[in-house]
Amino acid sequence: MDPFTSMLWFVVVLAAIPLVLWLLKRSALVGGATGSAAGTPKTVAVLALSPSQRVVTVELGQGEERVWVVLGVTPQSIRTLHTMGAPAPGAEAAAATPGPSATFSQLLGRLRQGAGGGAK
Repeated sequence: MDPFTSMLWFVVVLAAIPLVLWLLKRSALVGGATGSAAGTPKTVAVLALSPSQRVVTVELGQGEERVWVVLGVTPQSIRTLHTMGAPAPGAEAAAATPGPSATFSQLLGRLRQGAGGGAK
Protein backbone atom coordinates (compact mmCIF):
# COMPACT_ATOMS: atom_id res chain seq x y z
CA MET A 1 0.00 0.00 0.00
CA ASP A 2 1.27 3.42 -0.82
CA PRO A 3 1.27 6.24 1.77
CA PHE A 4 -1.56 8.11 -0.01
CA THR A 5 -3.99 5.17 0.37
CA SER A 6 -3.09 4.71 4.03
CA MET A 7 -3.63 8.40 4.71
CA LEU A 8 -6.99 8.32 2.89
CA TRP A 9 -8.25 5.40 5.00
CA PHE A 10 -7.06 7.15 8.17
CA VAL A 11 -9.11 10.25 7.28
CA VAL A 12 -12.16 8.10 6.44
CA VAL A 13 -11.99 6.34 9.82
CA LEU A 14 -11.59 9.65 11.67
CA ALA A 15 -14.59 11.12 9.85
CA ALA A 16 -16.70 8.00 10.54
CA ILE A 17 -16.24 8.14 14.34
CA PRO A 18 -18.40 11.27 14.96
CA LEU A 19 -20.96 10.05 12.42
CA VAL A 20 -21.35 6.69 14.17
CA LEU A 21 -21.55 8.35 17.60
CA TRP A 22 -24.25 10.74 16.33
CA LEU A 23 -26.27 7.81 14.93
CA LEU A 24 -25.94 5.83 18.17
CA LYS A 25 -27.08 8.82 20.22
CA ARG A 26 -30.33 9.00 18.25
CA SER A 27 -31.01 5.28 18.04
CA ALA A 28 -33.44 3.48 20.34
CA LEU A 29 -30.79 0.91 21.23
CA VAL A 30 -28.80 3.38 23.32
CA GLY A 31 -31.82 5.25 24.68
CA GLY A 32 -31.75 8.20 22.34
CA ALA A 33 -34.60 10.53 21.42
CA THR A 34 -37.09 7.77 20.63
CA GLY A 35 -36.22 5.35 23.43
CA SER A 36 -35.71 7.47 26.51
CA ALA A 37 -38.76 9.73 26.32
CA ALA A 38 -41.20 6.84 26.78
CA GLY A 39 -39.45 5.39 29.83
CA THR A 40 -38.65 8.53 31.82
CA PRO A 41 -40.48 9.27 35.05
CA LYS A 42 -42.92 12.19 34.93
CA THR A 43 -43.54 14.48 37.90
CA VAL A 44 -47.28 14.76 38.47
CA ALA A 45 -47.37 17.03 41.55
CA VAL A 46 -45.07 18.59 44.15
CA LEU A 47 -46.19 19.80 47.58
CA ALA A 48 -43.68 21.75 49.69
CA LEU A 49 -44.13 20.98 53.39
CA SER A 50 -41.17 23.08 54.50
CA PRO A 51 -38.10 24.58 52.79
CA SER A 52 -36.37 21.21 52.98
CA GLN A 53 -39.27 18.71 52.82
CA ARG A 54 -41.53 17.88 49.89
CA VAL A 55 -44.14 15.33 48.89
CA VAL A 56 -43.69 14.44 45.22
CA THR A 57 -46.00 12.33 43.06
CA VAL A 58 -44.20 10.66 40.16
CA GLU A 59 -45.70 8.67 37.27
CA LEU A 60 -43.71 5.61 36.21
CA GLY A 61 -44.26 3.25 33.29
CA GLN A 62 -46.30 3.70 30.16
CA GLY A 63 -49.67 2.65 28.78
CA GLU A 64 -51.67 0.31 30.99
CA GLU A 65 -48.65 -0.30 33.25
CA ARG A 66 -48.53 3.29 34.56
CA VAL A 67 -48.31 3.72 38.33
CA TRP A 68 -48.09 6.76 40.56
CA VAL A 69 -45.58 6.72 43.40
CA VAL A 70 -45.91 9.26 46.22
CA LEU A 71 -42.47 10.10 47.64
CA GLY A 72 -41.39 11.94 50.77
CA VAL A 73 -38.26 13.91 49.86
CA THR A 74 -35.82 15.43 52.37
CA PRO A 75 -32.18 16.45 51.92
CA GLN A 76 -31.11 13.18 53.57
CA SER A 77 -33.49 10.66 52.02
CA ILE A 78 -36.29 9.79 49.64
CA ARG A 79 -38.98 7.43 50.95
CA THR A 80 -41.94 5.81 49.25
CA LEU A 81 -45.12 6.87 51.02
CA HIS A 82 -47.70 5.26 48.74
CA THR A 83 -48.04 3.48 45.38
CA MET A 84 -51.22 3.48 43.30
CA GLY A 85 -52.43 2.85 39.79
CA ALA A 86 -52.48 5.93 37.57
CA PRO A 87 -55.97 7.19 36.71
CA ALA A 88 -57.21 7.18 33.12
CA PRO A 89 -56.15 10.27 31.12
CA GLY A 90 -59.72 11.61 30.98
CA ALA A 91 -60.18 11.19 34.74
CA GLU A 92 -57.02 13.22 35.45
CA ALA A 93 -58.32 16.23 33.53
CA ALA A 94 -61.76 16.07 35.15
CA ALA A 95 -60.32 15.84 38.65
CA ALA A 96 -57.76 18.58 38.10
CA THR A 97 -60.23 21.17 36.75
CA PRO A 98 -63.49 21.37 38.68
CA GLY A 99 -66.34 23.31 37.14
CA PRO A 100 -66.38 27.07 37.77
CA SER A 101 -69.81 27.03 39.40
CA ALA A 102 -68.79 24.33 41.89
CA THR A 103 -65.64 26.24 42.81
CA PHE A 104 -67.54 29.50 43.29
CA SER A 105 -70.23 27.86 45.41
CA GLN A 106 -67.63 26.16 47.59
CA LEU A 107 -65.81 29.46 48.08
CA LEU A 108 -69.04 31.28 48.91
CA GLY A 109 -69.98 28.59 51.44
CA ARG A 110 -66.61 28.90 53.17
CA LEU A 111 -66.91 32.68 53.32
CA ARG A 112 -70.40 32.42 54.86
CA GLN A 113 -69.23 29.90 57.45
CA GLY A 114 -66.23 32.06 58.33
CA ALA A 115 -68.34 35.22 58.67
CA GLY A 116 -70.97 33.45 60.80
CA GLY A 117 -68.41 31.86 63.10
CA GLY A 118 -66.55 35.14 63.70
CA ALA A 119 -69.71 37.12 64.59
CA LYS A 120 -70.66 34.90 67.55
